[in-house]
Formats: sequence, C-alpha cells, structure tokens
Amino acid sequence: MHLRRRTSFLLAAVALVTAAAGPADAFQDQQPPTYPQVAAKPYMGWSSWSLQSTNYPGVNPDGPGSFISEKNILTQAQALATKLKPYGYEYVNVDAGWQDGGDEYGRPVAMAKRFPRGMKALGDDIHKLGLKFGIYTTVGLGTDVYRDGNTPIYDAPGCFTRDIVYPDLRKTNGWDAAYKIDYASPCAQKYADSLAKLFASWGVDFIKMDGVGPGSWKGAPDDPNHNNTADVEAWWRAVQNAGRPMQYTLSWSLSHRYADVWKANSNGWRIDTDVECYCDTIVKWDSSVKARWWDVTQWIDDAGPGHWNNLDALNVGVGAMDGLTDAERQSYLTFWAINSAPLFAGDDLTKLDAYGLKLLTNREVIAIDQSGTPARPLNQNQLQQVWYAQNTDGSTTVALFNLADSPATVTGNFAQLGIDGRAAVRDIWANRTTGNVSGSVSAELPAHGSKLYKIMPNGRHIPAGLTATDVSSTSVSLNWRPTAGATSYKVFANGKQVATSRTTQAVVTGLSPQTEYTFSVSADQGPSAPVTMLTSASGGPVRYEAEAPTSTRTGDASVSGCSLCSGGAKIGNIGYGSTVTLNGITVPKTGTYLVKIAYTDGDTSRQSMLTVNGSDSYWVNYSGLGDNDWGTPQVTYLPMKLTAGSNSIKVSNPNGYIADIDWITI
Repeated sequence: MHLRRRTSFLLAAVALVTAAAGPADAFQDQQPPTYPQVAAKPYMGWSSWSLQSTNYPGVNPDGPGSFISEKNILTQAQALATKLKPYGYEYVNVDAGWQDGGDEYGRPVAMAKRFPRGMKALGDDIHKLGLKFGIYTTVGLGTDVYRDGNTPIYDAPGCFTRDIVYPDLRKTNGWDAAYKIDYASPCAQKYADSLAKLFASWGVDFIKMDGVGPGSWKGAPDDPNHNNTADVEAWWRAVQNAGRPMQYTLSWSLSHRYADVWKANSNGWRIDTDVECYCDTIVKWDSSVKARWWDVTQWIDDAGPGHWNNLDALNVGVGAMDGLTDAERQSYLTFWAINSAPLFAGDDLTKLDAYGLKLLTNREVIAIDQSGTPARPLNQNQLQQVWYAQNTDGSTTVALFNLADSPATVTGNFAQLGIDGRAAVRDIWANRTTGNVSGSVSAELPAHGSKLYKIMPNGRHIPAGLTATDVSSTSVSLNWRPTAGATSYKVFANGKQVATSRTTQAVVTGLSPQTEYTFSVSADQGPSAPVTMLTSASGGPVRYEAEAPTSTRTGDASVSGCSLCSGGAKIGNIGYGSTVTLNGITVPKTGTYLVKIAYTDGDTSRQSMLTVNGSDSYWVNYSGLGDNDWGTPQVTYLPMKLTAGSNSIKVSNPNGYIADIDWITI
C-alpha cells in the first residue's frame, strides 16, 4: 500500500503555460540542422528553484517564490561568472515562476513585474557574461491559454487550441494543471514547434520540462492521462528543429519503465523527487538527499553522452543555508560527482562560504563528474556502502559512504573492485597520495560521511563485482563487470574451470542440489574475488508466500489483493511499527543462500531491513516503478546467511514505509 508518498510542492505561479506535441509533422518535412553533440558531458551551472523554495530568512521576503526576478537572476549569474565559471559552471537556469500567462498564440509571456525587459533581454545579459541561459516549462496545454479553444497556433494556419486537446478536456501533468494534448492532430506538433522556436529566439540554451509522466507517482498503465511520452517525443522533434542547439531535460521523478523513451528523446531526466526540504533551510539529509543512494541504482546504465541521470540541485555551498553538516555536504557532492550527474548549484552564490567554495571548485572531483562514467555499488545490503567506477585510463574511482546515523568503518576490498596487487591511492578530498597500497582502502567515517579515492593499480586488473543473480537446484547464474582488454573469461567452481564466457555473465550448470560452491572468474590474469553460494533444494527454489497463515504480522501490516501477484495477494502497509515475519523457512545446511523477493512498488524506491532469526540484519532496496503502479510485481535478490533448520525473516523499516511484499524464495 502506498500510504505515504514523497511529494513536491509547486508555487502557484508555476502552473501556467506549456505544451508538447506528437506524430510526424504533416505541414513540412523538417531536417534538423547539425550541431556538436548537446550534453556530451553532464552540464554544470546554477538553478533558481532551491532559493525560491526555501523559507530561509530573507531569501523570499515578499512571500513564497518571490526570490525569482531579473535582478536576482543576474546577481547570481554575475557571481557564477566570477566564482565558478573558471571551473566549468556555465548554465543559469530560470526555474518556475517566471511566466505570466500567454500571448495571443498561447506562447508563454514573462511576468512583467519581475522581468520588465522580458526573457530575451535577460538571456542576452547572461550570454554577455559568457554563460548559457536555461528556462522552465511544464508539460501539456496551459488551461489559461485554451480560451474556449479559440487561441490560434502560431505559424499554423487553421490550427487552434481546440484542435490539439481531447474533446473532454482531460487534464495532465504532475499537478493536473494542464489539458492533455492529442497528438493525432498535426496541429499539436505545430504548437510544440512554436514554443521551442520562441525559446530559441530568446537565446535559450536549456529547457527543463516539468510535471512529466509516467512518473511523479502518476501514469501507471491504468492512468493514460498522465502518460506524456508523446509530448516528450514531439518536444524532442521541436527542439531539434528550433534553429538553435538547446538541451532538453525532463522532470520530476521519471518512471524507469520508460527509460528507453527518455534516452531517445531527451538530454536527461530527474530520477527522484525534489531535493529541497521546503523548510527553513534548503535541504535536510533525511528529507530526500539520502534517498538518492537508493533511487539512482536502477538508472545507472542509462546515463551516457547526450543524456544524464539528474539527481537535482547541488546545495553544498552555504553551510547555514544548506541545513547540512560539513560531512554531509562532502558526501552530497561526492555522490553527485561519482554518478556523473549534472552539477548545478542552488545556493545563493553571493554567500558561498570557504568550505562550500572549496567543495564546488575541486578540479579533481569535477573531472570525475565530467568523465561521464557513473559509479555503481558493490552491494547495498548495509548502510556502509562502497561505490566504484572503472575509468578509461586504467584507474578506479572508489567512494566510501556511511549512511548510518553513527560513526562506522567502511572498507573497499581491492579484489571486489577488480584490483589485483598493489596500487597508488589518491585520497582526493585530503589531497594526498599513498603508494604501494594492497588489499583494501578503509576509513572510519562519521555519520553520513564519505571518502573519495582514485586508485591506480601497479599491475593487472581482474573481474570486478562478481555476483550471483539466480540459483536453482542444479545451476547458478553469475554476473560481473568487464575487464579492460578481456575477450573471454574463465569461470571456476570450487577451483575447477566449469565454463568459458565471451560476455560478462555465465550460467554454471550440472551442479548438485543443496551443495555449497565457491565461484570465481578470471580473464587470463588473476581470479576475481570469490562468491560462495548454496544451491537450492531438489525441485527448488522453495517459495514462501508473505500472506501465508504461517507469517506473523504486526501493526497495520495487512493482506491486500493483487491480481498479478502469486496467489492473488500480497502484504502491504509495512513500515514504522508495522512488520511481517515469514516463518518456517527451512534449509538443510548453514551457509549463504540467494534470497529472492517479489514486491510491488509504485514509488521511486523503498527500502527495508531483513532480520534473520532476530539477529543478522540486511538492507534491501526495492527499485520502484515511480508511476503509482502498485499491482505489477518486480523481483530483487540478495545473498543471506541462513542456519540449518527453520529460520524466520522479519521485514521492517522503523523509519519509513516499504514496498508491498509478495513472496520470498530460497
């Protein structure tokens, strides 16, 4: 059940005009001009929304969102040009609140009181500083420019707003603040074209389109009104034909099930809700900053040149305003950088403190971000996590994070990271290099603290991240990261070669039921770090239904119907004081088993603890669909140590709601 959603609030000034479009243009056969690749690297700059959203004293003196104005934007642009432009920060993005209705063609008009010279003049001044100009819009046809359907579409004779909407005037976008556009009409594409060309005429370099679905907890398969894939495709065509290179990015909290559409038709997408806390600071660690560690994982392989995973604004520059400890500020920037996320500050750049400026201008950290090689976690079964990325120069970027609320030691094992032998270790934030390090990197970290390393091996690389992804009674499926230069891999079980693979995966067959095997992989160099796993029982794996009578529920945890779930039911309302414990999970031997969990999650992601026999605890991440679909099961897995005989697994999260649980298999 989805009893609590992370949601964003939007100032009333935002729900104004925008558009989209659809199928091929019936009016003319457009050939887009050729430009250098847009968004070849993650963009860097500043955006206005963080300051607009905060209740920090003095930022919005005339009421919510009142920060946004030509004067304040140019003040920030000048600070950006002076302090951060030498380090690659170049975009000045004007977010929601600049618009005040539309012109006679339904195209957006700037709020005269706040932007008296209009947006082109603002863009011109930003360009004079050697910077780039970004602007904000929302998906759909603004209800205020529909005007009984009589608004003509610019440069589209015979087309009016009544021609581009559905007869029932169905609503769309994240706030239901616009009419959904019908792309069966060629007039719809013309409307998107007219807006993109207007932005181009103002000198816009960057477009953020907000409220896009599926995502933002709307747009499930039974909610077609919030499926804006046709809008995105039409706007992509419009931007390509606007006569000016412009980045086109999507917001907020997009659904990953449509990742292929976003990749083909945009330069990036938000993977989560707003990072801002809408409180007396700009952000808070627990409000949504820490959620990124879990929410980005399903998106890692989608990022690349031309389209990047957007983790939202980077608010680390002004300690008092940010609402974070110095350790949290460092972790925040470290995580954005290792994920090759856009780096756009949201702070008041005129008030950057010394530590914030040091963070934002560290050239080594910026280079990691701009390398375009997103990191991935070795695992996420604990709050002490190791993330890594293998670089083209042979080095490995490694970040250690302590997501717990108390100090802890975090260790990155060289073999698991694909490093064999000794290496030179560069501690980037400490500006210190240590040679001939072997075995691991390790650090005692404060609550929410981090370390960032660049490790250059003295010798060879070995396969990294070996993981068991599926287990039956007679087979185990393995996956690992590629080793530079390797064309094939040898797979070993208990020291004996059992397979050869030309890819980074293999299925080892012919195994015995309920037997422990230790697997490793070699690329004709050294072997990988081993993975030890027990096969399942004959005829297995064995499935345990969460809703079975043998399960124990506490609090509000309850059985609910789910037509696509096993047995037509699942357990929901789990979290805080409500738990479910699956009992009678029987195994013949003590050892590590691959536990699979079927769940439903219409959120971006949710997490739970799995506690075995009241003792060992593991964290598990349930990657969500993000579109409010709580009826489509997904499966995740993790290795877990079980004891011979009967076991219990308690599913809980004392600090939040989790996914609904269908079953567990062993």
